[in-house]
Formats: sequence, structure tokens, C-alpha cells
Amino acid sequence: MTGIVYKSTGSWYLVKSENGNFHKCKIQGKFRIKGIKSTNPIAVGDKVLFFLEKIGDEEIGIIKIILDRQNFIARKSVNLSKQIQIIASNIDVVFLLVTIDNPPTFTTFIDRFLVTTRAYRIDTVLVFNKIDIYEIEQRDEILYLKDIYEAIGYQCVEVSATQNTNIDKIKEIMFGKTAMFVGHSGVGKSTLVNTIEPTLHLKTKQISEQSKQGQHTTTFAEMFDLSFNARIIDTPGIKGFGIVDIDKYELNDYFPEFFELKKFCKFNNCLHLKEPNCAVKQALEEEKISWSRYKSYLQILDGEDESEHYRTDSWEEEED
Repeated sequence: MTGIVYKSTGSWYLVKSENGNFHKCKIQGKFRIKGIKSTNPIAVGDKVLFFLEKIGDEEIGIIKIILDRQNFIARKSVNLSKQIQIIASNIDVVFLLVTIDNPPTFTTFIDRFLVTTRAYRIDTVLVFNKIDIYEIEQRDEILYLKDIYEAIGYQCVEVSATQNTNIDKIKEIMFGKTAMFVGHSGVGKSTLVNTIEPTLHLKTKQISEQSKQGQHTTTFAEMFDLSFNARIIDTPGIKGFGIVDIDKYELNDYFPEFFELKKFCKFNNCLHLKEPNCAVKQALEEEKISWSRYKSYLQILDGEDESEHYRTDSWEEEED
């Protein structure tokens, strides 16, 4: 039978078959996907072939094959630096939740995530959440960030789950698609998802007053069918995000504003560092592109992990 993985706990998988039934499944032997060294061979969103087997009094699904992935989102494994963790696969659109405060979402995190989704050809929407609680200065910061990212082609939506602001706009983007919501712990993912689909009743917790970080509630990635012809993948909160397998000479291709300018650089393989007649550096000096984006580019180019600045926990220990 063919099915889609809706939940992964690391050892067991919940798979929905083509006839709409859910089956508890496990892997047959060991899976190794060519070219991918992953700590988790099967991810939520994977399409798989499986058969049913009677084990004692229980009927268990045995996964034989993972079908080719359209795409996937991955990050560096925390404990095994040469391996990656696949967060989810076969995604149509990702909503990256951004909060200005409580907790803050830094541009370095945003840019790293956008590089990865662009590399894997996944549409990404920036969602500025909790807009109902911000003062004038924070609202100005949202407008500033929207100016940066809308100018380079990213859709930005301001939302408030508690005030039901622009929820219909999010649902319209999601219609007929498999969507994933991603962001730091505490940005309000579960609250927003519950507002989009109240019947899900995802667990939510308040921000810790001591650490100003989210008290995690989501333990494993899980996919849900929604009532308006859409699917959503709920993920654990992410504290850090490492770039995976991107050559330094290809990195600027995933910064769209750099990609547009590179044809005007003197050298075809310009890294936009100290090379003469660099169109990107000239645009920086003329303030035509963002310095924060360039700073993120340099950090990634230098191989500087975000985890060197912000703690990155194992997903088995995280909840949102």
C-alpha cells in the first residue's frame, strides 16, 4: 500500500493510506537515502510503500520503501555534526513566524531559514505574529523588516491569533496545500494553528517570565488534515538553524538580491568580499540592499553556526 507519514516518534510512524485509514508502522531494516546522511530516515510528509503484518494481536504496518521526495527541510544534527535532521518533506509552503519581542526573532535566523527553503525550492511566507501587543517602536521594526523582505520577493503577513487578524489570508494561502509552520519556541505557532483550525486543540503554554523563551509543547513533528482542504505540519520550536550542504560559490544564488546583481560583478565567481568592481558591495554602499542580509551572508560563508550564538537543543528534548 501507499501512504503518507503523518507522525514520527523516531521509532514508530503513523501512516495514512490512500483509502484514508491510519496505520501504526515501523521500518523494515535500515534505510539509507542516497546522498543524505540523516539521523532520521523517515520524516513527516514522506510518501511510503508499506504492507500490513500481524504481530501478536496487533496489525502493524511495515515500511519497505520511501518514495522520491519533492523537497525537504533539514538542519544540522546537534550531536552528530556531519549528519542532518530532516524536519519534514514534500512541503508546498512554509510559514516562518517572526516576533519582535518575547521572544525576539533575529534576522540571522530568518536569513538562514530562507536560504534553506530557497535552495530546496519551497515557497516561504514571513508571518509577523502577535501584532496586537506591540508598541510604536516595535511596529516600526516590523515595517522595516517587511520593507527588506518584500523588496526581495517574499510575501509578508501581519497576524494576531488572539484578535483573528489576517487569519483568512493565511488560510487562503494554505488552500489545497501541505503547509508547515516554523519559528522559535514561544512565537505562538500552536495558538495560531488552533485559531486556523480550532478543532485541533494543540497544546499551548505561556512564555517563561524568567527566560522570556517559550515553554515548549510540541514534542514531535506531526501532520494534520484541516477542514478547508489543506494539511498542516506542526513542528517543535527551533532555537537555531544550521545551513546544510551549500557550496560557498552557490550561496549568493539563494540571496535573490545578490543573484540579480552578480552578473554585473567583474568576476563570475565573485564572493562579494574584497574583489574589485563587485556590484553587491557597490549596492551595499549605495544602501540599495540590506546590511543585515549581507551580515547573514558573511556568517554563513564563514561557516559560522548560529548555535555559536544561540543555544540549539535536540528535538527529542524540545517542545513548542
